[in-house]
Amino acid sequence: MKSKRLGRGLDALIPQTSDEQNSAVTENMSDIAVASITANPYQPRTKFDKKALEDLKNSIKENGVIQPVTVRQVDEGYELIAGERRFRAVQELGFKRIPAYVIDVTSEEKLLELALIENIQREDLNPIEVAKAYKQLQDEYGLTQEQVAVKVGKDRATVANFIRLIKLPKDIQESLKSKEISMGHARALISLKKQRDQMVLWKKIVKQGLSVRKVEKEVQKLSENKEEPAPVSVVDTAAPYFEALEERLRGILGTQVKIRVKSQGGKIEIEYYTNDDLDRIIDTISGE
Repeated sequence: MKSKRLGRGLDALIPQTSDEQNSAVTENMSDIAVASITANPYQPRTKFDKKALEDLKNSIKENGVIQPVTVRQVDEGYELIAGERRFRAVQELGFKRIPAYVIDVTSEEKLLELALIENIQREDLNPIEVAKAYKQLQDEYGLTQEQVAVKVGKDRATVANFIRLIKLPKDIQESLKSKEISMGHARALISLKKQRDQMVLWKKIVKQGLSVRKVEKEVQKLSENKEEPAPVSVVDTAAPYFEALEERLRGILGTQVKIRVKSQGGKIEIEYYTNDDLDRIIDTISGE
């Protein structure tokens, strides 16, 4: 038995305009043969928790499949869009049929998009899987990070932070996947430029159980220690002059100031301790 429905369930997967809803969101609710469904080749989820899958199987045995899977029609059968765990569970249980939303999806980009969003909204993906899915959307379809962000309903900074995780060493990525470290730990480690430093600090996190706050402080220390020192000969020859300038700036800005002199030019470092302090310093510099 089939019942025609318009847009039901899809709004929970992907934000849509009214034009999209009118043209591409038609779906049918059906009981379809499990054997007629093939897996989604764009499934972003690569890691499946065995215990969670076993729990799901027990629930399905007791209550049936409460939430239908989502598929699209291909050739003589169907291709899974969302509901990979439910699909695997009924396969292992030997079920012959499964309730499904049959959606008209013709774009491969939309297929990946829907699979990604369904998993994200269910919080089923680990951060590395999310990162790789965002990167896949960006690379395969020539999208900017801003465009990816719009499609998945996130802000651009969130998408950028996830994609940066892919640059971490494989061991750290696996540690994040297994929840040995948190997303906060990973974001702090990315701030270190050298993978060797990332690995050393990661091992310290795992061994000592460091908090995210502690790791951020460690990263700050490492970054400060690796700053390029000012050439001593240049500083020494004019040390009294620069010391006087530093003192003058401290008096004007009401905070610690350091002048770093190089052989050509240099830089001025101004410390601030809170956001309010930063606003005050900027107002002082701008004369407001």
